Amino acid sequence: MNDERPKLSLGPVLYYWPRETLLEFYARIAASPVDIVYLGETVCSKRRVLNYSEWLELAGRLQTAGKQVVLSTLTLLEAGSELGGLRRLCEENDILVEANDMAAVQLLAGRKPFVTGPAVNIYNARTLSLLAGLGLKRWVLPLELSRDTLADLQAERPAGVETEAFVYGRTPLAYSARCFTARAHNLPKDDCQFRCLDYPDGLLLSTREDTPFLALNGIQTQSALTLNLIAELGDLADMGVNVLRISPQSQHTEFIIETFHARLQGDLNAAEARAALDNCAPLGACNGYWHGQAGMNLCGHSTNRGAA
Repeated sequence: MNDERPKLSLGPVLYYWPRETLLEFYARIAASPVDIVYLGETVCSKRRVLNYSEWLELAGRLQTAGKQVVLSTLTLLEAGSELGGLRRLCEENDILVEANDMAAVQLLAGRKPFVTGPAVNIYNARTLSLLAGLGLKRWVLPLELSRDTLADLQAERPAGVETEAFVYGRTPLAYSARCFTARAHNLPKDDCQFRCLDYPDGLLLSTREDTPFLALNGIQTQSALTLNLIAELGDLADMGVNVLRISPQSQHTEFIIETFHARLQGDLNAAEARAALDNCAPLGACNGYWHGQAGMNLCGHSTNRGAA
């Protein structure tokens, strides 16, 4: 790896966790070696364990602990009330905002710097340049893009724009107006009874052959396997990636952060770091998209296992 160490970020919690679980989690994260913390609800507006003021209060505590805080927006807007909440988030505070759709980009453009999340489709240098002109400070590589595509984009990245890559966690693949978790329980979306609370890492979906395939998280569809690029950190650093994103999971998140930190510090080599995380992925790891293959593939690893 080159001498300039990328920063570690913790993405927004993608699942519906009880209030006390969420607050206790972030109290522990405040003491972790992560540099940047993304806060807020990005999947479903019905998940209101914290209100707007409480998110800001939590942001203040994390800032006091030395973390850069970014407020994340919903990825799929479905109601006027959600648009109103988005407008408030973008306009009423001085904290950096992660735009997860183009409505947020439109509200932030020309007003203040912003980040784009992995759901914003930045596939070429022209799009990156256009957004930079609107105030883009940092962009997150869309999860389906490969190392080669990133290399091309990095070669034409506008000055002053940072690149962030999602390096660990179940990957968000799609969003729908229909709630899959409610449907799995034969419940209408408007009366879902908050069943997502029963699945702190999503509801597993398997094939007819009982092979884990996807994880359902309300309106979001995720990979069942866990993306793990810890063995590729040397490539990421050499390509000039500035920030490495870890997505929270209900168990082992602090250990995962510490392992990535140790790898970046040179305390672990790639094989040691990969082995350290073998039992943190509930159903095993994948990295296919990075290598230009099917996302569920695992390239350059001898095993694909994890602890249930």
